[in-house]
Amino acid sequence: MDNQQLISIIKEIGRGKNAARDLSREDAQALFTAILNDEIPPLQLGAILIALRIKGESLEELAGFLDACEASYPHLKAPAGTVPLVIPAYNGARQLPNLTPLLASLVAREGKPVLVHGVPDDPGRVTTIEVFKAMGIEPAASISEAEQQLAERKLAVITIDTLAPKLARVLKLRRQIGLRSSGHTLVKMIQPFTSKAIRLVSMTHPEYLDRMRAFFTSYGSDALLLRGAEGEAVAHPRREPVIEWLDGKTAKVWRGTAEENPELPVGREAEVTASWIGEVLTNKRAVPMAISHQVACRTKTDS
Repeated sequence: MDNQQLISIIKEIGRGKNAARDLSREDAQALFTAILNDEIPPLQLGAILIALRIKGESLEELAGFLDACEASYPHLKAPAGTVPLVIPAYNGARQLPNLTPLLASLVAREGKPVLVHGVPDDPGRVTTIEVFKAMGIEPAASISEAEQQLAERKLAVITIDTLAPKLARVLKLRRQIGLRSSGHTLVKMIQPFTSKAIRLVSMTHPEYLDRMRAFFTSYGSDALLLRGAEGEAVAHPRREPVIEWLDGKTAKVWRGTAEENPELPVGREAEVTASWIGEVLTNKRAVPMAISHQVACRTKTDS
């Protein structure tokens, strides 16, 4: 992508929220391919990322960006005859304990393979991978090791640096520009398997929930959508869990029961959370009802 093409794109998408124009799917794919391949000079890259942040991505652009992402990394083979659940883990815990590892472990215990991908650390937050490590579960060092983990224990954990290093580099630009970019939306949408898999997609802001609903009923399929706990893809333990099944055509809404005072870990530290999850998995403590509902929703997708 040459300099004149980049200038033309910036002019199209950089005119502000109301005046900017959307890219075609093909142009969006070409642009994000260049971003992933580190082919755009820093000044223009910053302009593009900020312009997209202000404008917001159209569905066509999201589809093109996602096409570029999926072509940029090797995909996993699922255990024969299975449909894995894919759980992105990129927000971490700030106030609540991070119970994403509990959700993943419960689904795996039901015999459904689960792949959790995310960042290993995030200053000021307790990441899902940190909790897994405190549970004695280390992230896979390679794609093949993740496949082996899925085959042996139905649960695999992998960092985005190992799974999709080009996309991981885009995520790290946040530390330079101070804001999340389109990459942070896309990493929650990727489907890392060569065969069918169900994506668990969590968004915080209502407009992004609307956008994901529209995307997975028009451009994609096989996604469970929810407003998670602090951005993590696990149901908030103190709210009525509302999960939508998006099959490429329609949105089915599955509501659970609110629980005012569920038993939770006494702190959000990784070790405290891991110990508490271990007690739940050995039936010494109760599973929060919201998370039980989430596990049941994964089973419903088989029918």
